[in-house]
Amino acid sequence: MRLTVLGGCGAWPTADQACAGYLAEHAGFRLFVDPGYATFPRLLRHAPAASVDAVLISHGHPDHCAGLNPLLRARALADDPPPALPVYAPHGALDAVLTLDRPGMLAAAYRLHSFRPGDRLRIGPFTAETRLLPHHVPNAGIRLSAAGSVLAYTGDTGPSPDIAHLAEGADVLLSEATYARRVPAADAPYLLTAELAGRYARQAGAARLLLTHLWPGSDPAAALEAAGETFTRPAGVAVADLVLDF
Repeated sequence: MRLTVLGGCGAWPTADQACAGYLAEHAGFRLFVDPGYATFPRLLRHAPAASVDAVLISHGHPDHCAGLNPLLRARALADDPPPALPVYAPHGALDAVLTLDRPGMLAAAYRLHSFRPGDRLRIGPFTAETRLLPHHVPNAGIRLSAAGSVLAYTGDTGPSPDIAHLAEGADVLLSEATYARRVPAADAPYLLTAELAGRYARQAGAARLLLTHLWPGSDPAAALEAAGETFTRPAGVAVADLVLDF
């Protein structure tokens, strides 16, 4: 499996970093996970719009799904439109994004597959086991596997023992880490620290930790330092164009 990071900024994109966006590839199949704000131009550095085989979305916040609109526009308005794109998302998560254009304009460009966090999905060569994790809206943690390789992705989440279960023995845990060490009280049930991400990665026995969804302007070195207090295996921060093969 190959993972290409298209962005990893929380809440809104910065001049240098798009929001959540990850391209998972195996056996020639391209799965676009969480097309957040500003990820579509980053995608085009690695693959044309028509080459995406499916999209998988963890939850309906726009920093995780707003980039679906330009992807669908690029496919629908092409001179030779590709087949309808399978899009997998929790029930109702894409209601706002799919109504940005006039009714019917993009209808032929996608085929929506709604699921409930907890469902098991088969997407091309990938198996996606999903798990409900705590956030402001229903959020699906995703355990993506293919040919023995495992990527665990939290989406956006607050503290939960289910994170360690989701990532058990994973090659990579791609974990929400909005703050380094302390989440403001109002958001504490819904977001993670890098320190906690490290703890869950250690409990899971994950081989590698990749921190994502850092708050705009925060210091990646501080996040890595916090994670390193609880996780001693390789760790990094999700930045655009980072590629991992595992």
